[in-house]
Amino acid sequence: MARRGAGTPFLLRLSLLLLLHPGGEWGTLGCASVAVGSPIVPLGSAVTASCTIQSELCRGLERGKVRITWMLDNEPVAGSQRRGPGGTEVSNLTLPQFNRTQAKLWCWVEWNGTKQRVGMAEIRAGYPPAKPFNLSCVLTLSDYGLTCQWQQGADSHLPTSVALKCARDPRAHSSRCHRSRAQAVTGCTPQGDRSHCTVPRRLLQLYRQMEIWVSATNALGTAESEHLYIDPMDVAKLDPPALQSIQSIPFQTDCIALAWEVARSNAYMELQCELRYRAAEDSAWALVTGIVGQAGTTQHCGFLFGMRYHFQMRCRRSSARGYWSEWSPGRNYTTHEKAPTGKLDAWWSTRLAGAGGRLEVQLRWKAPRRREANGRVLGYRVTLSPRRRGRDPPTVCNTTHTQCNFSVPAGTRRVYLSAYNAAGESAATEVVLLERKGQPLARLWAVPGGERSLWVHWEAPPALVAAYILEWQWVSSEPGHCSACWQMERDGATTTALIQDGIEPFQQYNISVYPLYKDAIGVPVHTAAYSKQKAPSYAPKLHLKSISKSDAELCWDPVPVEMQNGFITSYTIFWANSTAEVSSATVNPSLSSFVIRELKPLTLYKVHIMASTVAGGTNGTSLTLVTMVLDDIEIQFLFLTLVLIFVLLILLLICFQKNGRVKQQFWPNVPDPANSSLGKWVPPFLQEHLQVPGAREPGLATISTVTVLEKATWGKEPTAEPASPFPAMPQPYVQQEGLGRPGRGWAAAEPHRGPGGSRETVQYARVVGDGYKGQQHTPPRLYLRSSSSQPLLPEPSPSPKPYQNLWFHRAAPHGCPGDGGCPEELLATFPLLQGLRISGAEELQDCRTF
Repeated sequence: MARRGAGTPFLLRLSLLLLLHPGGEWGTLGCASVAVGSPIVPLGSAVTASCTIQSELCRGLERGKVRITWMLDNEPVAGSQRRGPGGTEVSNLTLPQFNRTQAKLWCWVEWNGTKQRVGMAEIRAGYPPAKPFNLSCVLTLSDYGLTCQWQQGADSHLPTSVALKCARDPRAHSSRCHRSRAQAVTGCTPQGDRSHCTVPRRLLQLYRQMEIWVSATNALGTAESEHLYIDPMDVAKLDPPALQSIQSIPFQTDCIALAWEVARSNAYMELQCELRYRAAEDSAWALVTGIVGQAGTTQHCGFLFGMRYHFQMRCRRSSARGYWSEWSPGRNYTTHEKAPTGKLDAWWSTRLAGAGGRLEVQLRWKAPRRREANGRVLGYRVTLSPRRRGRDPPTVCNTTHTQCNFSVPAGTRRVYLSAYNAAGESAATEVVLLERKGQPLARLWAVPGGERSLWVHWEAPPALVAAYILEWQWVSSEPGHCSACWQMERDGATTTALIQDGIEPFQQYNISVYPLYKDAIGVPVHTAAYSKQKAPSYAPKLHLKSISKSDAELCWDPVPVEMQNGFITSYTIFWANSTAEVSSATVNPSLSSFVIRELKPLTLYKVHIMASTVAGGTNGTSLTLVTMVLDDIEIQFLFLTLVLIFVLLILLLICFQKNGRVKQQFWPNVPDPANSSLGKWVPPFLQEHLQVPGAREPGLATISTVTVLEKATWGKEPTAEPASPFPAMPQPYVQQEGLGRPGRGWAAAEPHRGPGGSRETVQYARVVGDGYKGQQHTPPRLYLRSSSSQPLLPEPSPSPKPYQNLWFHRAAPHGCPGDGGCPEELLATFPLLQGLRISGAEELQDCRTF
């Protein structure tokens, strides 16, 4: 049972497919039908449709519930379903606005989970046909077929049939059309999407009025063009005539005679013709009207001499309702020449040629105008005097160009210029070589007149001006000169001029204007201009000139004038660091360097420059730079500091290596008497009295007496103490006196007067001693040393430095005691003072006595 139940849905589906199959998937099935209100509707209108399912015709659907759905192309749409009579199921659908030009509406049946398309209706939408317009017809005489053409209106989105129709004119009293207005004849039907067709001769009535129109029809209506009421012969297009000959009339030198022949198809018609001609250099045609076609010849005047012309001719019916024939094949003719006429525009410059007394002249002129050339100019001649009958003046220049350089004697003020052709030579133009010392213009400026022209404006000077000379040169990095870039304005009252020769866009031109006076040439005034500007071709390349921790100086080469494409209005410098902080500065175009300030130390920056004109700007390549940690001055200071530290380190190293010598220089060794061996030294004459048996070293000195001296006059011998039977031991601060030589002692000094005026006693020691053991006996000497804290000088004196012995550098005020001399042995034999000597003994020429 389970297997049987599982197979039931499959069988139901299969039976449904078989039942619905007879009608096919793309048509209306036998048990289902789809109906629409109209298969073709106006675009945007409503559409109604219904789908009916007849259950009794669809086996298997009698007992099931059927659901009907709709699909518009691939989009589901909702409809309403109801049960109809006879067990039918009906679904109605209304589309309020149908906005598709074409679509398929499908009816679907869903039964027991199975969906199947059971019916379809195709719907189209569009507009009624548009009215054709611009209908025109031409009758071709070769086959007398009437070819008409028109323009279609807007697309209707629906199949439309177009036909050209003709009928007799209902306004005419008689008609040769075999059909009435109601029985219009379709003249022709265009092929494909073409908008023209040809009505054959058999449907036409020549020399009779006919009504012709275009009809366009589709499912939504019909539209007709405007109706034409024409005689087919009135719209006939004739064959062009053929030019036979052209020649000049000898007696009327600017006139020609022209002959032609009409086409055979037009031989019996009254024709109206036109002649047109132009010179080879002209783009526009000159038209001659009102020529009678049957005449076959005509004359016309006003042609230039020596000029090549191109001639063409056409004709039409005299009724003036037909079409012109095509222009005839062209024919060329050159009129005869005569000698040039008029004066030549000339411009010059002069300069003295060294010490030869010659005047070098550069003369430039403009070629004569076409009306004055009277043919092809063969050359130009410059003479120093005008031509007279029977005598040719001397020629200084004969050339085919429009400029000439020559030299004339100094003082020459006039030359004569003429042009010649095959027919003769023109009258000489007098050129006065005036000096450039006249008044200049008050003001000069120029504005663009177009991409290839410039309008030049100026303010006239106060003086009366006869003419103006305008000169312009293309500004370039390389020097150059355009000899033809000038023009003359003969009207002295004008203040404007248009320059057109040699002007190119995006190029700079220097313009100079010279006023011409009766007896002088004015000083020129200059200006610069562009006919059109754009952004520069490229921006200059930046170069780093110098950099510090906060500043960077940049420089660049100016943009060449050929690449500027306009006046440089400014340079803009942009710089940004790694954090995208962008700054900019505008620089005057006359400058070529810039200093960026307030930068951060040790920071990477990207810099670029933009060159700008009034028409735009161009960016240059980027320059990467990194600021420094220190400025130049700081680097120099740091360098000097390091050098100084290095030098000090070297000096210190030397000091450590040479410690003893350096110490000796700055801190000399001064002997200390207390630690000196002098304290143990005994004079030789005392060594015998102090001799100890078996002793080899010197003994101590013996003190004989101790004397108290008072301040007295120097040179007096002090009172001696009674001699002791044995020599006493030497003591400090003694006075030594030799035995038996009282005359060599010193006199007792008077008591020293202190600061308060009191007399103070000074104690001295008298020393008796002997020499070292084994030394030769020498007489005793006197040594005096004060045990007082007061100085021995009569007047206070500053204390000497530790390394100075100033007592030996000062002269004695009263000489030395005794024989009045200053014996060398006094100092030489004084052991204590001799030990204190450092150097410079040769300087001790005097001594101070006590």
